[in-house]
Amino acid sequence: MMVLDQPLWFILLVLWPAAFWWKRKKGNEQAFLTLSSSDGVGEGRGRRIQLLRSVLVFRHVALLLLVVAMARPQKQWTTQKVEGEGIDIMMALDISPSMLSRDFEPDRLRVSKRVAIDFVQKRPNDRIGLVVFSAEAFTHCPLTPDKRVVQQFIEEVEVGVLEDGTAIGLGLATALNRLKSSAAKSKIVVLLTDGENTVPTVLPEDAAQIAVEMGVKVYTIGIGKEGLVESPVSRFPDGSYAFDIRRSVINTQLLESIARITGGRFYRAFSAADLVEIYDEIDRLEKTKVEITAYKQSADYYQWLVGLSLFILIVEYLIRWFFVRSVTP
Repeated sequence: MMVLDQPLWFILLVLWPAAFWWKRKKGNEQAFLTLSSSDGVGEGRGRRIQLLRSVLVFRHVALLLLVVAMARPQKQWTTQKVEGEGIDIMMALDISPSMLSRDFEPDRLRVSKRVAIDFVQKRPNDRIGLVVFSAEAFTHCPLTPDKRVVQQFIEEVEVGVLEDGTAIGLGLATALNRLKSSAAKSKIVVLLTDGENTVPTVLPEDAAQIAVEMGVKVYTIGIGKEGLVESPVSRFPDGSYAFDIRRSVINTQLLESIARITGGRFYRAFSAADLVEIYDEIDRLEKTKVEITAYKQSADYYQWLVGLSLFILIVEYLIRWFFVRSVTP
């Protein structure tokens, strides 16, 4: 932001025209911009006198720049130093084909991604990572303080990159594994799914017990409506899905049990608005205590104005010396 550090110097801009008017009233013909032509001068001499009148404008411009320079124009900005410890957050996102169900507009996955990206933006002091799962699970983005990186990885999430199925326990265990080496005092997992555990590789209850031992709270979100929903029923060779009406089942008891065991909370999202409210509540519940110290910094620009003023005065002097010195007193 551009500001003037000493704006009182602009009082001179008020006194300046007053002084100019006073000098003219007293008849001082050589003050400031006024230079009267003399009787009986030749045509060439008259042009030189007119040129001198014009050149005197340079002096006033130079003086104006000096006044602005004395007012100290400068750019100011504030930097912040954050002291404190953030929360390590692993997001575990279901990417099974049922996440393409169309009871959300346009589907469950895209809404989940959009709301998750907004949630990440609200957590400036935390490290966040992302695990995706269906019948398998893998770390899509490790813990990082770079929010733009996390948001980019969330945006790139797609259905169909893993084997079909819903391995809730494995997804949670993978997220916990990423928090294993974390030194943060507060660690949480936000697990979002729209189904029930269909892969017994890791039982969700066992993963929940591991979370308790690690001191990790798990917030579980069951997304989507139960009952008949337009969902994927088969996959074409090109990777696209065929849709039809099928029954959607969400194991809310399992999700509620995971949250209760770990000291977190269970939520149900039936619409995009519900999901926004859920993430907002998690954001309020998991706040980080930090101390922010602001430092005010500035950069001066008066040097440039002084330099430009001197340049103009030199130009005025040269014009006087080479073109109009024969008519100067």
